Amino acid sequence: MKYGFDNAKYLKIQSEHIKERIAQFGDKLYLEFGGKLFDDFHASRVLPGFEPDSKLKMLMQLGDVVEIIIVISAVDIEKNKIREDLGITYDMDVLRLRDEFSSRGLLVSSVVITHYNGQSTSDAFRKRLERLGVKVYYHHTIEGYPHNVALIDSEEGFGKNDYVLTTRPLVVVTAPGPGSGKMATCLSQIYQDNTRGIKAGYAKFETFPIWNLPLKHPVNMAYEAATADLNDVNMIDPFHLEAYGKTAVNYNRDIEIFPVLDALFKGIYGDNPYKSPTDMGVNMAGFCLSDEDVCCAAARDEIIRRYFTALCKFTDGANNEGEVNKIKLLMQQAGINTAYRRTTVAARERQELSGVPSSAIELSDGTLISAETSALLGPSAALILNATKHLAGIPHQVKLIPESMIEPIQKTKVSYLHGHNPRLHTDEVLVALSMLSTQDENCRKALGCLPQLQGCQVHSTVMLSEVDQKIFKKLGVGLTCDPVKKN
Repeated sequence: MKYGFDNAKYLKIQSEHIKERIAQFGDKLYLEFGGKLFDDFHASRVLPGFEPDSKLKMLMQLGDVVEIIIVISAVDIEKNKIREDLGITYDMDVLRLRDEFSSRGLLVSSVVITHYNGQSTSDAFRKRLERLGVKVYYHHTIEGYPHNVALIDSEEGFGKNDYVLTTRPLVVVTAPGPGSGKMATCLSQIYQDNTRGIKAGYAKFETFPIWNLPLKHPVNMAYEAATADLNDVNMIDPFHLEAYGKTAVNYNRDIEIFPVLDALFKGIYGDNPYKSPTDMGVNMAGFCLSDEDVCCAAARDEIIRRYFTALCKFTDGANNEGEVNKIKLLMQQAGINTAYRRTTVAARERQELSGVPSSAIELSDGTLISAETSALLGPSAALILNATKHLAGIPHQVKLIPESMIEPIQKTKVSYLHGHNPRLHTDEVLVALSMLSTQDENCRKALGCLPQLQGCQVHSTVMLSEVDQKIFKKLGVGLTCDPVKKN
């Protein structure tokens, strides 16, 4: 993988900047963490070199002064919203996040369920958390939010929310995904802390959009594609432009909420230390691009990846036509189409020649490897075999898995497990390779090349099974599929 982001520099200057912001306030700082606190795979895709757990490493350095609040929307619980990169629901991710943070010695003090209007699914989730010993609080939907500042900044607004008890000076507020209500939780706490004589501040750690990159920079456009289902829009921050005469990029929800924050700070302290939504942020990622061309190329790939993902969801019956159309428009603005993705072209060319579903992978050195469906293997399983043989220097004509071994597996799948597709999936091929590797040098060499697939790009001309998709995720491969279901 070519790197375009200096992660070591990022960790250094980002942690220093956060410490400066903590020192700016009095008793307590609520630090909203936008995006993923760890497992930030979007950032690692569009900023090659960014480590998915960078934010978590910084928090661990702060140790005993930090506690974490996890926020989840009652609406997302009711909709069983899925975290796409992990394939689990948001409520399950809350449990996963709690376990991950706790295992690293970080205190998770509570869970806040936002947008609560008496939903029974939220009540059930609360009971489940409380059985695990987790403190749970409700924050309610406020009519006219975020524009009705007078109501929001009152006892009938933030004052009606449960008060979240915290004990440490730095309170990190995070969530499984965007739109969960993290900022509103922070503002509600500041309001309620003030009524209790506690002087609290607020800051935001949001990686995207990157405020000091241009509005239409591919990295920022990739973020807009990633949040197309939320109707987020990147914008020039008008408050920043007015206050400083300088252009900075933010997004619509932060800009919409800024008058609330401004009124809240002025009501509490008589003044607002922030002149713009951009001022609220502590993001230093824009200063750490070491090769902008590499990041731009990765971001364009990500926009196309998001487009294919939205198309496949639509084909599966999701009501997301608006999301599809928005990403399509972003592609036009970026001057790209699906042919920009080399694997897409290679897979489709292989299908035209073979007449059957095919796939292609671009290796780290730019080499394109393709494969097609056969009576024994699906296109993704065949592709992994072809790619690892190439990387291991094994001649293409060599059969790593003998047909005599594949046929009994197929019989089990169809005759005993009542499956409809006898072809081997990627996980089944890898298990077979593992068994053979104890006696076969070629299989051993092929398995040893799997780590080299990290960061590679794959395209399939048909939608892959959930099993195949998960294998590619575990291998760190960027996968796209044409919105075509297998027969």
